[in-house]
Amino acid sequence: MKRFQPQPGFVVQAYRFALYPTAAQEAALRSHCGAARAAYNWAVAWVTASWWQRRAEESYGILEDARTQWRPWSLPSLRKAFNEAKKTDPRFSGWWEENSKEAYSTGLANASAAFDNYTKSKNGKRKGRRMGTPRFKPKRKARLACRFTTGTIRVNADGRHVTLPRLGTLRTQEPTGSLLTRVQAGTARILSATVRHERGRWLASFQVEVKRDLVKVTRPDSAVGIDLGVKTLAVMADSAGEIREFPNPSHLDAALKQLRRASRTVSRRQGPDRRRGQKASKRWEKANAARNRVYHRVANLREDALHKLTTAVTAEYGTVVVEDLNVAGMLRNRRLARRIADAGFGEIRRQLTYKTQRNGCRIVAANRWYPSSKTCSGCGAVKAKLPLHVRTFECDACGLVIDRDANAALNLAALAAAAVTGTGVAGDPDVVKASKPRGADQKTRTTRPRRKTGTGRAGGATVPHQRQTETRDRTQAEALTPW
Repeated sequence: MKRFQPQPGFVVQAYRFALYPTAAQEAALRSHCGAARAAYNWAVAWVTASWWQRRAEESYGILEDARTQWRPWSLPSLRKAFNEAKKTDPRFSGWWEENSKEAYSTGLANASAAFDNYTKSKNGKRKGRRMGTPRFKPKRKARLACRFTTGTIRVNADGRHVTLPRLGTLRTQEPTGSLLTRVQAGTARILSATVRHERGRWLASFQVEVKRDLVKVTRPDSAVGIDLGVKTLAVMADSAGEIREFPNPSHLDAALKQLRRASRTVSRRQGPDRRRGQKASKRWEKANAARNRVYHRVANLREDALHKLTTAVTAEYGTVVVEDLNVAGMLRNRRLARRIADAGFGEIRRQLTYKTQRNGCRIVAANRWYPSSKTCSGCGAVKAKLPLHVRTFECDACGLVIDRDANAALNLAALAAAAVTGTGVAGDPDVVKASKPRGADQKTRTTRPRRKTGTGRAGGATVPHQRQTETRDRTQAEALTPW
């Protein structure tokens, strides 16, 4: 399917509003989302049925030409097959007319995308880990969501209501003036709308083609290096040498006591048990909803804090230098996983990427193996080891004593001058790729001899001249300066 391309000078942006649905409207919302899930499961079953049939025919010895034909999973094919089946299939014939056609189209489009991702991953055309075949969405765990692309989709003139197909007019919790003024001025066009149940409330997200001018930053010629951490969320050093710290709010740690109390209350209630067919009691549902509200509040506070940080940075500096962190690998550390997840390193990187593009800035991603913490920001000497518990950097060459995170931020800021344009780090588009000026080693520890017998000597031992020694402190021929 051809991807939508906005007009020159326009961008595609989402405007999200929380809804105040009535009891009847909430029932209609859940019905539409359930219809999308049912259509998705039907498409998965309809396509995979031909796969299993062909596998059975192969075991019977039937030739390739005589086997059942593959069923296509393109969106037009799924729509045509579903429109024929919904009138006779007992799973849909009694109620499919109650919902908008967009609800079923949402599920079919998701199924088509799932099969496309599976085939691309199997053929090596999709990055990331290997994807399996699409699976059915269970009723209790599936996310409630439905997308509308046709019909009456508008923001009402009163600024407090939105209108969606078959759902009618729904009241919003906050004014919709940010979108309404643009639509009335002709600088925005609504493309689609998506309703979903998230964090205990219903949200309506409008995908809009908006005319957006570049926002001029306060200091376009300055660069800032951002070193992310757990104790201090972000230490920022600009090209003028000014160092600022953004403390870690630690919203989850602040709510742990309340969460423990709420979890104990839930554990003392009669919860659901699928093995015995036991349904949850009303008191369990009430206690579980109270616990979920604590989680939702933590997520909302974290989202608000990260948006304020990234917006302030991209509105001030013309160049932002960040590290290409392996967040998935860092989360395997059982001692720091909870705090790293609470900090939201990956979300900070994602927001900085699109906000710098929106403001006409550039973002530089340092190499993952660049030793920003182990390099002296004064002379360029690189330490062989710097354990995590050592919070002060002391240079053996020039005698500089500085905070570890501040030293790393200064080194990242200095990379802005040495950065070269490229395709981006880790496959990120429109990201400036930083060079590796100090020749950082990706492996700085001593290699231990193997205990298993290899192709060499007995026991995997190596001769003395083949043993690798630990990398020593080295000096940089030409030290980088942040200006």
